[in-house]
Parts: sequence; C-alpha cells; structure tokens
Amino acid sequence: MTPILSALLGAVIILTLLALRSRYASFQAQSPSDYSGLGPQFDLRQHLSGPIQCEGMIFGPMGRVASRFVADMDGKWEGNIGTLSEVFRYDSGSVQNRAWTLAVANTGDITATAADVVGLGHGRVEGPGVVLRYRIRLTPEAGGHVLDVVDWMYLMENGTIMNRSQFRKFGIKVAELVATMRRVPAADMTPAE
Repeated sequence: MTPILSALLGAVIILTLLALRSRYASFQAQSPSDYSGLGPQFDLRQHLSGPIQCEGMIFGPMGRVASRFVADMDGKWEGNIGTLSEVFRYDSGSVQNRAWTLAVANTGDITATAADVVGLGHGRVEGPGVVLRYRIRLTPEAGGHVLDVVDWMYLMENGTIMNRSQFRKFGIKVAELVATMRRVPAADMTPAE
C-alpha cells in the first residue's frame, strides 16, 4: 500500500469514527425514549406557563463564553396551543424580543414556530425531557446565517428547567446555549404601576 493510499484510508477511518461518535455517543444521539418513565413528568402547559425567569450563556465554536443573558418569559396556553413570549437582555446591552407558538399533541409530539424559525420545529416530550429540532435564522447583525438547532430541556425535581441547545452549520457545531428557567412565584411578581 502506498503512503498516499494509507493516509487516505486513515482519514476515511477517522471521519467514519467521528461520524459514528456524533450519531451514537454525543448530545445529538439522545432520544426522547431515553427519558421515558424517569423523574418528574414535563408538561409544557404547566411548566411553561406564567412568568418565567431565565439565565444563560452562549458558548462559541471554541467552547468559550461568547455571550451571557437574562430573559423574562411568559407562557399562556389555550388548551394544547401555547405562546411563550421572551425578552432577552444580553451582556452587550442588546435586547431581543421573541415569541414561540407551541402545539402539544396528546401523543407528546410538539410543533413550534417563531418569527426567526425557518419552517416548522418538531419535537417530543417524554418523561422529564423535551427535545425540539428546528432551523433558526440569525439576525443580520449576527450574519443572517440559518443554523440547525437541537434544543433539549430537562425538568428537575424542584421545577427548574435546565436547557441545553446546540447550533450547527453544515453539521459543524458553531454555538451552544446553556440556561436555567424557573417559574416566578406569584409572591415575587411586582405589580404593574
């Protein structure tokens, strides 16, 4: 075997191993069925209802913190259709307003839309876990790229929701978000003036 052929074969083997790892032994390899029957049951209509406080960070492609944020969210539901309004305040001083429309089927399947989501997001709730997959268009200030997103939320025993999302372009991870979401107790709400 020639050295060039050996190098090409080695590269193919490494790429195959990386693809297998990504598919079967990574964040993307999770399945809703992994969480069936575990922990508290995540009910979007209950746990994403009312005022919610969110804190998080966005990590860039090299794993360093690229941005921090605090968000106020408010969930309102009519039957199985809900709207989650979000106001993000970033450490840069910028503010972003978003609104999700979520539809939860009795089977646990989820569809989701938002102004910056390309097409329709699809997901599933199972046990304490929720997955949502969608394509998001970044703002023009962030380059306007369309990224593939895998968004997982995990319900903790105390009601806190842990959120981890990965953003990919051409299959390469370009960002990751980690956040907590906590419902704001009625006693902590400040009356409107």
